[in-house]
Amino acid sequence: MTAEELMVDPPTAARRLLGSVVWSGPVGMRVVEVEAYGGDPTGPWPDPAAHSWPGPTARNAAMFGPAGRLYLYRSYGIHVCANVTCGYDGAASGVLMRAGEIIAGHEEARARRPAARSDVDLARGPGNVGSALGFTFDDYGTELFDPFSPIRVDLREPIPAEQIAEGPRVGVSSAADVPWRFWLPDSPSVSAYRRSPRADSVKNSSRGR
Repeated sequence: MTAEELMVDPPTAARRLLGSVVWSGPVGMRVVEVEAYGGDPTGPWPDPAAHSWPGPTARNAAMFGPAGRLYLYRSYGIHVCANVTCGYDGAASGVLMRAGEIIAGHEEARARRPAARSDVDLARGPGNVGSALGFTFDDYGTELFDPFSPIRVDLREPIPAEQIAEGPRVGVSSAADVPWRFWLPDSPSVSAYRRSPRADSVKNSSRGR
């Protein structure tokens, strides 16, 4: 299984990542909720909700690179959130990992997430995914399909379409009704949907997430 499987449009890549396992050292997380994001207005998947909408910057450079890399950003100045890049080199796109189930390395994940009320909450929400997996900005751009990488993605068998739920993305003020959030409805670790209070008043924004 290689990054070539993610050289597709963002929604297809997002669905493909559902059910995959992300390994960060001894901690393994099964991905149960994702969001797809496209790129700038000149690319094949224009998306005003994406960090890449304004074009390439030092912050979003990984999104414009090859598929299968780790794109990290900080949310609210606190949480490190993780995306897997997809599409092809030069066309920005990525998949935000919104939630997962910890399947290995529970003790280490609990140490990183002492506020979690239960194991179900360890990686519920994108900031908690980053915390449970121990991501730092030194990990930015990591090749996730390199077998020698400390952070790896193990793609499992594709989840059948009828087992995947979809709906609008959480908290975005632009393109708020685009149904690019995908999740496994039988997982208790899926996060709650919250619509941005600015979504109904903002029609075009370069600020994105």
